[in-house]
Amino acid sequence: MTTPQQQLDAWIDAHFDEEVAFLQELVRVPTDTPPGNNAPHAEHTAELLAAMGLTAEKHAVPEAEVKAAGLETITNLIVRRRFGEGGQTIALNAHGDVVPPGEGWTHDPYGGEIVDGKIYGRAAAVSKCDIANFTFAIRALESLGAPLKGGVELHVTYDEEYGGEVGPDWLLKKGLTKPDLMIAAGFSYQVVVAHNGCLQLEVTVHGDMAHAAIPDSGTDALQGAVHILNALYALNADYLKITSSVEGITHPYLNVGQISGGTNTNVIPGKVVLKVDRRMIPEEDPAEVEAALRRTIAEAAASFNPPRGGRAISVDVKRILLARALKPLPGNQPLVEAIQKHGQAVFGEPIPAVGTPLYTDVRIYGEHGIPGVIYGAGPRTVRESNAKRADENLVLEDLRRATKVVARTLLDVLQAA
Repeated sequence: MTTPQQQLDAWIDAHFDEEVAFLQELVRVPTDTPPGNNAPHAEHTAELLAAMGLTAEKHAVPEAEVKAAGLETITNLIVRRRFGEGGQTIALNAHGDVVPPGEGWTHDPYGGEIVDGKIYGRAAAVSKCDIANFTFAIRALESLGAPLKGGVELHVTYDEEYGGEVGPDWLLKKGLTKPDLMIAAGFSYQVVVAHNGCLQLEVTVHGDMAHAAIPDSGTDALQGAVHILNALYALNADYLKITSSVEGITHPYLNVGQISGGTNTNVIPGKVVLKVDRRMIPEEDPAEVEAALRRTIAEAAASFNPPRGGRAISVDVKRILLARALKPLPGNQPLVEAIQKHGQAVFGEPIPAVGTPLYTDVRIYGEHGIPGVIYGAGPRTVRESNAKRADENLVLEDLRRATKVVARTLLDVLQAA
């Protein structure tokens, strides 16, 4: 006699080609963020879900709110499946937005090509694969027809790259969803219970534009920016001394990911803009981190010596993102234990519960008091999948096995007593 877990596995195996084809369709509709014109992908995803008998509620975020967040269009999706009275509601969240493909690809970033057991494409691994994973886990669970309590919601949101404020946060604040537990897109070989926070600042350095033939008649904003950059990067030596108690998370780190400015090659630049990314370990206070960064920038600007006759530089600092760290909530244990149990059974190796130096919009669920974990389809490390790099890919066998783990986990939590 087959067990319910074996029945779930068999259903997923029988429908795996369909799951892969679904993922290919998701990859083939670009969701580059920026610019963040993501409503077309949501519409297409809703059509694909409807063809499987899953009705997706379409929650379009008002244009003004989307524009204020720096994006173009967003329609978030919720699919609700209620199995029985009582019990808990488990949300499954995967984001459809992703960074632009960039250069260096040897496969079409929107092709969904399959080569040697891998699917290639932007968001194949992070995290359109988990839209497919979670969808087919829900369908597998339905196929059992087992007596269950509670329900499952699939959340497909489109604001992870910009912080989640018009993605999960918008859905939760509007009262459109209020799950008891949640699982968010992740990788297969570990269950993540905590992650770093992230503070991003836009630093605009104002100098005095001048003709390059008479440089002393102006103040070079780029030289001022370099002075500030040196002060910022010097902080990384101090950050090495601050360590986290969470396994998988090491220390804070600062990076300047984008620099722009100047008007032409023969002009002393009058303005330079730096975009700063500061990763925060769970033990840090974001307000204190931001205040300290602002002090470092102000002190560096004040200590910059302009050329003879030049005026001092001035600096504007604007916060562009604050993503707080995900901290474990006690109620996540049923999910952690189920994923570890079934992960070991399906993958044949222990699935550790760890933290990650990444940040995600999952922390928003935690801020709303909803215990959750990060688990999904993918390799042991981000680097292995080329996520956010050229030739992003996913091993299809990881997708198959992760779908089984998620389906089994849902069964454990929702099984009637």
